[in-house]
Amino acid sequence: MPAQVKKEQEKLQTEPSVVKDSERRKPEKDLFLWRAPARPFKKRDREFWVSVIAISAIVGFIFYIIEGIMPVLLLISLVFLFYILSTVAPDEIEYKVTSWGVRIADKRTDWEAINRFWFSKRLDADLLIFGTFTLPGRLELVINPKSKETLKKVIINHIPEEEAPPNSLDRAANWVANKLPGNK
Repeated sequence: MPAQVKKEQEKLQTEPSVVKDSERRKPEKDLFLWRAPARPFKKRDREFWVSVIAISAIVGFIFYIIEGIMPVLLLISLVFLFYILSTVAPDEIEYKVTSWGVRIADKRTDWEAINRFWFSKRLDADLLIFGTFTLPGRLELVINPKSKETLKKVIINHIPEEEAPPNSLDRAANWVANKLPGNK
């Protein structure tokens, strides 16, 4: 087997490599750069947490009667995660829109993996949302509202602006969020 690998390596070294012009990439160039929090964040008040705990206790009791302790433990862990994400402020990170794609804290998503973009608002933060072909299906970047038009001009050269219709999970999450106090 090693002899066969050697022969293939020699063959590759002796044959002239043909590279198409379309395959040659220009150096990556920063088109727009900004610093913002890693995620949308809103400090919650006592009334909100009392409501969440009360609703979770009722749902947990129902789960315990129907299925036992495991769904209750899952519910407790989800409430704890939500509590941590709602009380610990996110770090500020660097976002870049480049000629090759989008960089979030030095991790790049190429333009080929992004199919569209749109703007939205959640928890008093303006968001730039990219629809992607890979999981989880979206990249959400916190932006400064003043830079929205500049970002739009830069990104529209690479992908179309088209808002994705909300799926059933989005609709359910929005319904629950609107029922909780402090989200009106």
